[in-house]
Amino acid sequence: MRALYERYVGYLTAVCSRYVPDRAAVKDILQEVFVKVFGKIEDFEFRGEGSLKAWMHRIVVNDSLKFLRDNGRMKYVDDLPDVEDEPMEGLPDVPVAVVAEMIKALPDGYRTVFNLFVFEKKSHREIAELLGIKEDSSASQFFRARAMLAKNIKRYVKENE
Repeated sequence: MRALYERYVGYLTAVCSRYVPDRAAVKDILQEVFVKVFGKIEDFEFRGEGSLKAWMHRIVVNDSLKFLRDNGRMKYVDDLPDVEDEPMEGLPDVPVAVVAEMIKALPDGYRTVFNLFVFEKKSHREIAELLGIKEDSSASQFFRARAMLAKNIKRYVKENE
């Protein structure tokens, strides 16, 4: 168990942190995730290299979304002001850690949809079903998140020229 924990805790922390920016909450979620993993490891069905990591990844994402829902942290289109689209010419050289922090700083609804679409490769239909929102709301949240990120990246590049 210790080896499993040590091997995956960093990766699972990073996944959880994409959804939940509060470090204390991430620790709590991961504690629950590992309790689930260790309690249900006999139910895990090996399907080849990477299947254990994928199984744990799915548990972390689901528990992170549950945390956001249970704590009233999911705000969607109607609750937030419009953001103008910020087209970008070429991708500026911005450190990955800076972009990760910009993603963490997005409003919860934006960040959640952005992460599900970009990192989990979910369609807007799947995201809508998962979060209990309309498909159009998912697409709108993604559009707004992308525009806000583009604006923040432009600001960062301008400030660091």
